[in-house]
Amino acid sequence: MADSTANVEVRDPHARPVPRRHTSYWISGLVATLLAGGIVYGFATNENMGWPVFARYVFSEPILQGVRVTIELSLISQVFAVLIGCLLALLGESRNPVFRALVKAYVGLFRGLPLLILLLVCFNAALFIPRVGFGGFSWDTNTLITGFTAAIIGLSLHEGAFMVEIIRAGFMSVPSGQREAAHSLGMKRGLIMRTIVIPQAIRVIIPPTGNQFISLLKASALVAVIGGGDLLTRAQQIYGSNFQVIPLLMVASFWYLVLVTIATFGQHFLEKKYSLSGGPQKKPVKPRLAEAPE
Repeated sequence: MADSTANVEVRDPHARPVPRRHTSYWISGLVATLLAGGIVYGFATNENMGWPVFARYVFSEPILQGVRVTIELSLISQVFAVLIGCLLALLGESRNPVFRALVKAYVGLFRGLPLLILLLVCFNAALFIPRVGFGGFSWDTNTLITGFTAAIIGLSLHEGAFMVEIIRAGFMSVPSGQREAAHSLGMKRGLIMRTIVIPQAIRVIIPPTGNQFISLLKASALVAVIGGGDLLTRAQQIYGSNFQVIPLLMVASFWYLVLVTIATFGQHFLEKKYSLSGGPQKKPVKPRLAEAPE
């Protein structure tokens, strides 16, 4: 019995574990790399892709104007969508059942309506609303609703329906006990929302809002059907005259990838900044030692 106990190996508690060698991982990774490299090489060497045409137009003035319009459409629509989402999310928290029913109706309508149909309806609003205004103060709808303004209205209404749910979910993430404690201290409802609920809800709201903005950035390509002057519209105008369809679509794809990549980095920065609490994180201040008097 003593001999068997003496022969037992005792593991060194400070020994580092040796990772298992998975040869299959390297083989499958090599195969995937070769396949991806073959696809990239095939596109790069395909003469029908028209890479000289791509190089000629990728930084041309019309394309850069389209990029600027796409950025403007996305940012303006996102700002209006956030405002719509905040307002309707607060109305959804109201005790008034009529307000809650109207918010649900808005969300159900614009979440269920396809964005392409919504853009077409906004662009053709003059067909059922010839003039906008009241009494003598009215304007011709055709003058007000251009491709750009119709795009902003359609994108804002569509995105606002999703922002309502995102902001409402952020409000619900704050424990109700904190609101009850604030009420017991005599705080008003508006003060509770500003100082307790909203600062904590921001960290829950920001990640899906970033995802929605990226989706909006790509969905803005649908504005091309109403001639909103965006990136895809400019590309279509160019290949409509020189018939270089694939190179111009590659130009548009390149810029959409660039914009989405920049937006992704911005989203990552905001998520990191607001990840630990409901507000921006400040860098820790290192204590400075006072010099001893001589």
